[in-house]
Amino acid sequence: MILSNIEIHSALDRGWLSIAPEPSPRKPTPDGSRCPFQTSAVDLRLGNEIVWLKDGLPITIDLAEGNLASLMAATSENRCILDNEPFTLKPGMFVLGKTLERIKLPILADGPNLAARVEGRSSYARCGLLVHFTAPTIHAGFEGTITLEMMNFGKYPISLRKNSYICQLIIEEVKGTPFRNDSQFQGQSAPAGKLS
Repeated sequence: MILSNIEIHSALDRGWLSIAPEPSPRKPTPDGSRCPFQTSAVDLRLGNEIVWLKDGLPITIDLAEGNLASLMAATSENRCILDNEPFTLKPGMFVLGKTLERIKLPILADGPNLAARVEGRSSYARCGLLVHFTAPTIHAGFEGTITLEMMNFGKYPISLRKNSYICQLIIEEVKGTPFRNDSQFQGQSAPAGKLS
């Protein structure tokens, strides 16, 4: 079951979900401030770090090897997005970013457990920007920033600015209480899997 914006507010208030900093305002305001709570999702912002694999490396990525976080950390370049200098995502370029917000989906013995899906925004997709186009599941028990896979499939460069609303988080209820089975990205604070 997907949670509505009212149910997302309730989950935040009860500690079933944590988003820090919490998106605001919770409802549309008379002054026209942008409300990040859609009817069945909450919009999240782009953090200040972009990571991509270095060009020309003599490597083959073997998916059977696992531990992709270590590979990314050892073979990637990164750049911080400054307030006055966005990152230009050229056509055909693939990068990793992260959400500004840190998400926590605690496993609760006596309460509902939640999971989430992260999806791109349709307005950006219409420009050719794909955001998080595979593996959208954020499992119950996860805590950290969300790494975003981004690629420009359009014909023109796209400016990525920190703090811009880049994706949406769809919250779902999990039936039952799962046992813990943390991934290699648990506690991440950077797109390449760096732990906090």
